[in-house]
Amino acid sequence: MKIRHPLITSTVGLTGAFLIRRWLSTVRFHFRHADPSVSPEGARQSGQRYIYTFFHEMMLFPAYVWAGPEMQVMISDSGDGDLATRIITNMGIQPVRGSTTRGGFRALKEMTQRADRGHLCITPDGPRGPRRHVQQGLPYLASRTGLPIVIWGMAFRDPWRLKSWDRFAVPKPFSSGACVSPAPLFVPPGVKRDTLEDYRREAERRMLEATLEAEEWVSTL
Repeated sequence: MKIRHPLITSTVGLTGAFLIRRWLSTVRFHFRHADPSVSPEGARQSGQRYIYTFFHEMMLFPAYVWAGPEMQVMISDSGDGDLATRIITNMGIQPVRGSTTRGGFRALKEMTQRADRGHLCITPDGPRGPRRHVQQGLPYLASRTGLPIVIWGMAFRDPWRLKSWDRFAVPKPFSSGACVSPAPLFVPPGVKRDTLEDYRREAERRMLEATLEAEEWVSTL
């Protein structure tokens, strides 16, 4: 049953944000950056903006660690997206409504226009998959904005998994989380469709490798 009533979604949004903060405050987070200057902490010092990208199943990780008004996240333009929007707004993150299946062009256009306001955050396999598949919207946005793509390969140690298309990960209390970030990926402006596909495949390759490295690392923590 989907939640539609504005008062209910508002209440659930406040409660959800509170619970996420309390729940993930018990998790020990570890980071491995190829270039620490491209992390959100490093970017605050340099003033550089980036496109941060991570798989849909790991949304809780950055929503807790890097919540802030400079983060602008694309959220599905659907009823379920309404609830997610309420939660991330209460966590201090700026939502942009749309996806590859609903309102995608409008959302990409708005993300492009917001490129001078802060970082752009993309789950390139959302909102309906296929799981861990990067879609062309990611390199397209990088080409249009000129912003480098910073990949976050993320994992929780032995998380609970929802029975959803992405096997959404919920960390267990007092467990560990790991993030591996390889060197940024630069997409030149005005790339053609066939070249765009080359960058899509490269982004997917790097994301899968970083995710596997994070999963192997977190299993030892």
